[in-house]
Amino acid sequence: MKHRLIAALCCAALFASCMPKLYPPEVDVPEKYLHAGRDAGDSTTIPVRWWEMFCDPQLNLLVETALTNNRDLLSAASRIAQARDQLAVARSEFMPSVGLDVSAEGDYTSRTEIVQSYAVEPALTWEVSLFGALRNTDRAARARILASEWAWRGVGLSLAAEVATTYFTLLQYRSDLEIARRSCGLRRESAALIDSMFRYGMSDGVALEQARSLVYTAAADIPQYSRAVEQTRLSLSTLLGQTPQLADTLCDCRALETDCRPEEIPAGLPSALLERRPDVMEAYYTMQQAAFEVGIARAARYPSIALTGKGGVASTSIKGLTSGDPWAWTAVGSLAQPIFSFGKLRRRELAAKESYMQSVFAYEQTVLEAFADVETALAAIGTYRSQTEQTRRLVEANERLADMTRALYLSGMADYLSVIDAERSLYESQMELANLTAQQYIACIDLCKALGGGW
Repeated sequence: MKHRLIAALCCAALFASCMPKLYPPEVDVPEKYLHAGRDAGDSTTIPVRWWEMFCDPQLNLLVETALTNNRDLLSAASRIAQARDQLAVARSEFMPSVGLDVSAEGDYTSRTEIVQSYAVEPALTWEVSLFGALRNTDRAARARILASEWAWRGVGLSLAAEVATTYFTLLQYRSDLEIARRSCGLRRESAALIDSMFRYGMSDGVALEQARSLVYTAAADIPQYSRAVEQTRLSLSTLLGQTPQLADTLCDCRALETDCRPEEIPAGLPSALLERRPDVMEAYYTMQQAAFEVGIARAARYPSIALTGKGGVASTSIKGLTSGDPWAWTAVGSLAQPIFSFGKLRRRELAAKESYMQSVFAYEQTVLEAFADVETALAAIGTYRSQTEQTRRLVEANERLADMTRALYLSGMADYLSVIDAERSLYESQMELANLTAQQYIACIDLCKALGGGW
């Protein structure tokens, strides 16, 4: 079906005087998501503090710290205040202005010699808004405010998602580091045993060198994962808006667990996404602003009325300002109609229309990307869930195989190459399980972000 989200915008704009005809965007909105379950649920059930669904106090602390200290979020909040100030400025341009003119003049001619004049004249000037200029200016400024507010929400949502993603990535690297250290320790014990057997003639030198090679391989992985842990911690400190020293005190992370992911996250209906996702709503109000700016450009092509009233006291001497009858006043009304400006005003209106069309295309693209983000996250959750379960079973099987192969080798019923293969398979499957577990968490984060959080 065709969803026209800004139909109300265009109808309202067309009611304004001299508002040109503008075409709303048309977006194909599916009835449901391809990868959603049978019961898609209602996406409004996602809490605003969606990260609390992971039931991790450490994650909660990190996100709250980032939302308080991050400079990008503070900058977005400042832009909201700026937009509100600009609304007041836009309104004031169409309101009467009052000024005070104090003058003292002296003219000299050979016949009259010096002629003095003094005047104190308050003045009132008002440019009357015609053809929807004031109305469209006010609406454009309001749309700018709403766009900046949704942009702020978008920055907050992206920041929270980035912190959560970085946090679970840190847990993954820490798990990788622990697996590498544990594997290295076990291989050292195995190498020590092989060395002892070699001394008593119960093993050959090839097996000993193979055992030492396994130790070196595991030991070489430890610095790699240590570096990844530190780099991720530094990235997290930047997101928190703190120095690495301060952020380090907040990164007392728990072990990566496979059973603490959120329950089913309802995707809701695709049509609901258009009214709750921050970047979609920001694009919507940006488009709305552009539509009203077309009306402003159109109004500039029509006549404008300026009213000026001036009154006060005037005299040929300073003393005369307070004596006699020094009062004087004037009132002027003027009508200005642009006649020929080498097409400037017309071109300005056409440029505003093109800006509006660009905002329409940007809105349509944002909507399409929003649908794709949700579908991608839903597909990833289902895939990673299945992969994680299968890999967990593989790890359990590889643990049993490694123990059995090691026992067979010690009893002389298998060569050490079988032990190497079993330990390598176990090591790789453990690393894969840690990676899939983290990716499961991250896929849930991506879905919450794609659905617009809890707005």
